[in-house]
Amino acid sequence: MSGGKGKSNVLQACLGKSQKLADMVEYAADSIVSKTILDKPAGTITLFAFDKGQRLSEHQSPLDAVVQIVDGAALLTISGEDVKASAGRIIIMPANVPHSVTAEERFKMLLTMIRT
Repeated sequence: MSGGKGKSNVLQACLGKSQKLADMVEYAADSIVSKTILDKPAGTITLFAFDKGQRLSEHQSPLDAVVQIVDGAALLTISGEDVKASAGRIIIMPANVPHSVTAEERFKMLLTMIRT
């Protein structure tokens, strides 16, 4: 966070402008890159770029989440069930449900987490 008022540099750069989501975060070899766009008490919006083979191991969140695939395709495992999604698709994950994310190929996703 920067700016002293709870606004990230990414948010500052986006305010009042049209942005192409896929261009807002770059892939990095053997890495997961994330950029927080918005971080508020009500929730967060974060853009991710996963290189092929990267994975977020199984975890749970106390927040409801919406995953929007921006580029490529992802494999999510939600409560033990595999869900494949490609660019333009969304997945809604309820709070407190175990899930993981695997990059079978490079992909980018927008994660919106909401307190309910």
